[in-house]
Amino acid sequence: MARRIDYYDDPNAPKANSLVPSVNVVVTNANGDILMIRRTDNDNWALPGGAIDLGESVAQAAVRETKEETGIDCEITGIVGIYSDPKHVIHYTSNDEVRQEFSILLTARPTGGAPQTSDESREVLWVPVEQATDRQMDRSMRLRIGHFLEERDQPVVT
Repeated sequence: MARRIDYYDDPNAPKANSLVPSVNVVVTNANGDILMIRRTDNDNWALPGGAIDLGESVAQAAVRETKEETGIDCEITGIVGIYSDPKHVIHYTSNDEVRQEFSILLTARPTGGAPQTSDESREVLWVPVEQATDRQMDRSMRLRIGHFLEERDQPVVT
């Protein structure tokens, strides 16, 4: 099975061989719960998201990826930050791609659909905000959720 392996500031990490713009989305419902997935490629919890395809805007990619991974339709409402730390690389074992992190974290509200799993998500849940970082996840995802919870006035740029 193909895996995703995240490395941070690891001298033994493989060297990055690509940079792919991507999005993650913090979708919150009327109760303030956060939409989260349990990934199939590393068993970590994460916010929905993925690569931006050619011909698509950042917002279009965010809406598409959220729907594909969770079954939830959403409307983009804001931006939390841009994450491009070269110390964070992601190794995809299926094709030996090693990406330097480049992700835009957006906020959204649900507009329809129902939680359902996909090839990329083994579980899809609305998680109470106070429990959002209590799950197994990569440090970069924990950082992003933390920045969202801080309700900053300005987007984070790393």
